[in-house]
Amino acid sequence: MLVRSVLFRLALLLVALMGLLRPAFAHDIPSDVTVQAFVKPQGHTLQVLMRLPLKAAMDVEFPHRERDFVDLARVDESLHFATKQALLDNLEIFEDERLLLNPRIVSTRMSLDSDKSFATYDQAFAHVTGPTLPPETTIYWEQGILDVLLEYPIETDASKFSIRAAFDRFGLKVVTALQFMPPGGVVRAYALDGDPGLVRLDPNWFQAAANFVSLGFFHILDGADHLLFLLCLIIPFRRVRPLIPIVTAFTVAHSVTLIASAYNYAPQVQWFPPLIETLIATSVFYMALENVVVSKPGHRWIITFLFGLVHGFGFSFGLQHTLQFAGSHLLASLLSFNIGVELGQLLVLAVLVPLLNILFKHVVTERVGTIILSVIVGHTAWHWMIERFDVLRQFPWHAPTLADVAGGLRWSMALVAIGAIAWLAYVLTQRPAKPVGETPEPR
Repeated sequence: MLVRSVLFRLALLLVALMGLLRPAFAHDIPSDVTVQAFVKPQGHTLQVLMRLPLKAAMDVEFPHRERDFVDLARVDESLHFATKQALLDNLEIFEDERLLLNPRIVSTRMSLDSDKSFATYDQAFAHVTGPTLPPETTIYWEQGILDVLLEYPIETDASKFSIRAAFDRFGLKVVTALQFMPPGGVVRAYALDGDPGLVRLDPNWFQAAANFVSLGFFHILDGADHLLFLLCLIIPFRRVRPLIPIVTAFTVAHSVTLIASAYNYAPQVQWFPPLIETLIATSVFYMALENVVVSKPGHRWIITFLFGLVHGFGFSFGLQHTLQFAGSHLLASLLSFNIGVELGQLLVLAVLVPLLNILFKHVVTERVGTIILSVIVGHTAWHWMIERFDVLRQFPWHAPTLADVAGGLRWSMALVAIGAIAWLAYVLTQRPAKPVGETPEPR
């Protein structure tokens, strides 16, 4: 009886706690939230137009009338509170390096989710400063949209502006679609995921270059397939001199395809990215297999150059979303990204070469160690290759059009020219020097 009594009381306590906690979980966290924003410096004022789905502002209470519809006649105070609590508390805007404070809430509106006025800045401005919804409109609060016009005092519209929109708590996946409209008329569009940190809306070349050097450095360190490819490259050599032409060939090759892809010269078809991912896995597998079969691979820079072209496309896929942060300095950003990649590769070489030398000197012989490491890498690459090929097979193939054939011919001609230049450079660097005083042989 005592046990039953204790269990009964625990059950009652659990039910009571569930009843107390239920209001706290009354609003579910939205799965997908899109915040729209226009940022326009004009004279001594920075205008910011923002649109936020009210389902993301879960801590705001709205006045109700019959059947829980929002009382639009008394909603202004709640909209101001939602602006401060949801937007301004999570938004920072900088003029040069100075944080802008005390923005003025010029206007707020509750809009229907079917409203399309934020397609352009002019339409959004006219909507936010125009008439409100009629009081008899029937709308639930979670179906509404908060539209806001903010104004920040600034020194001049020629300043450099930065923004941090920490809206990641609004939903499981939050995207801020932002358009920056400087006085020159060049609109810069951004798609910011969650909390992207400080974003410079119009960076100078030095800021863009520094950002992309960092991106390239960490990109090579985060890519397992690229790291295993480098490992297979250096296992048979492990000295600086023979690695120079190999690493140089890889650098030149991936730089060519990375820049070409950034300027939209890569094939724009759905099956191309999975094809490149499959070929990257194939390159790792081939390098590992060659290390097992051939003890001292000759002319490795040639195959490295070809695979480097493939890896450059792979780099470009990871860079597509971040090119928006380059501003007007696309080429400088791409070259800086390549510099960051090379710095990451140098760090990998500086770590792996001594470790491999120690391993082959004190633990296992060079040939046996090369085979063991290459088999492990090849086994991993084989599984990658099979998995990625299965993904590739799911994409429909179509007969090539004339545009596809023309693009393929242009790429073929460019690759042949690049290969010829690389081969000529190799031949010139490998020609033995003529001894001093030696007369040439007659033909």
